[in-house]
Amino acid sequence: MRRTAVLGSAGTLMAGTLIAGAIAAPTASASGGRGGVLEERGVNIAAERAADRGVAWADCPADWGLPKPIQCGTVTVPLDYQRPNGRQITITVDRIGNTGTPAERQGALFYNPGGPGGSGLRFPTRVTGKNPIWANVAKAYDFVGFDPRGVGRSTPISCVDPQEFVKAPKADPVPDNEADKRAQRKLAAEYADGCAERSGWMLPHMTTANTARDLHVLRAALGERKLNFLGVSYGTYLGGVYATLFPGHVRRMVVDSVVNPSRQKIWYQANLDQDVAFEMRWNDWKAWVAANDATYKIGDTPAKVEAQWQKLRAAAKKAPLGGVVGPAELTGFFQSAPYYDSSWAPVARVWSKYVAGDVQALVDAVAPDMADTAGNIRAENGNAVYTAVECADARWPTDWRRWDRDNTRLHRDYPFMTWANAWMNLPCATWSTRQGPAVDVKSGKGLPGVLIVQAERDAATPVGGAHELHKRLKGSRLIMEKNAGSHGVTGIANACVNQRVDAYLLSGALDDRNVTCDPHAVPKP
Repeated sequence: MRRTAVLGSAGTLMAGTLIAGAIAAPTASASGGRGGVLEERGVNIAAERAADRGVAWADCPADWGLPKPIQCGTVTVPLDYQRPNGRQITITVDRIGNTGTPAERQGALFYNPGGPGGSGLRFPTRVTGKNPIWANVAKAYDFVGFDPRGVGRSTPISCVDPQEFVKAPKADPVPDNEADKRAQRKLAAEYADGCAERSGWMLPHMTTANTARDLHVLRAALGERKLNFLGVSYGTYLGGVYATLFPGHVRRMVVDSVVNPSRQKIWYQANLDQDVAFEMRWNDWKAWVAANDATYKIGDTPAKVEAQWQKLRAAAKKAPLGGVVGPAELTGFFQSAPYYDSSWAPVARVWSKYVAGDVQALVDAVAPDMADTAGNIRAENGNAVYTAVECADARWPTDWRRWDRDNTRLHRDYPFMTWANAWMNLPCATWSTRQGPAVDVKSGKGLPGVLIVQAERDAATPVGGAHELHKRLKGSRLIMEKNAGSHGVTGIANACVNQRVDAYLLSGALDDRNVTCDPHAVPKP
């Protein structure tokens, strides 16, 4: 799951008014969130239609940053699969052909990077950029990316004016008193209203199940009989839902950094679990910074590094750094360190400059770029889709007392992300459309073995999710990267992991049992 704390913390959100009767609630399902006969009929109609039409491939627009020979196209899908002949929306897709011979080609490999709200359109650049980790797989597969419904180049949604959304500084996500909590609750409710006002016609249909149906239609449009899929983070939940709805149409599936698919976890409890895991990985990073104090001079013990963090937060709270960086912006920047090992050194380097007296270096790294209109639109859209999908997928608590109790309790021991995470998700407490029920992810007839990859100390998708999905998907195999915590294992150089991913995608080979791999190399300062 994608976390962008600075975007979800208090800020100037556009208030909206829900017009009575403007948003139709979807029909309730008695099939555990998997949809019913009407959805099944609708997706079959849409897939047959897409197979007949195909995709009109062309060079991607120059300003998309997708170089030749990557090609782009669109596929139309129903907004509501209960009404396949009703309103349609557009899904944008891109591809690059396999680099091997025609005889080596095994089809298209579809990719979802996570989110909800992430764009997959840059996936083919792993070929144009000659990424060595994917060189063998690229010989056999076309690499296919897409923007899911609501995202970016597809029919997008929005909840607030993008320039207002990124405006800095935002309030400290950690409340000092009840007045702070009331202010955050008001902002969250206004954000939910803004989503209804700006995108209400799509909100009831912004579910993972519908995105899985869209993926099924994309597969048909590309002429693929079965799906080959790589999903990372939220993409693992999308993969699990696809495997539940269309088990007989899966050929190969790799899921990396796993969202816990339990209906008791999606999505409220999953976010609380994140808070605990983020604190663990935050502590890992502080220990690394302390061990490299000769380079960074922030503190030679984790306790001293934490003290510097609290000092930095306090200074930004008293007076935003450079007039634009407050505690919320700091949390958004620093969270990338527990998220990805690749951020350990860059974040520490910026912080080190600040400790040495260079405030501007930190401001330049953290502050939003108000002139980056396109980037701000992407950021606002990504947050809107994140919120819309998680709010629609499952039922959320509506009683503030439960949110307050759970997050107050967690914050005592896991303060790094808890309140920032709570405010980001709180719009779901006052969401305007029907919520859930969540899909009951499980194996179905014809589902082949799925390869699950997980880092043991992942912050964004805690390790329990990988074990839960492994239990639910019969015949799956789990590769665990021991004592590692970077999010997105398949993109990191680790021969123990990389070779098994290659073997599975190229030949379908799975180990006889689950595998534990040594961690990848620790970042160097």
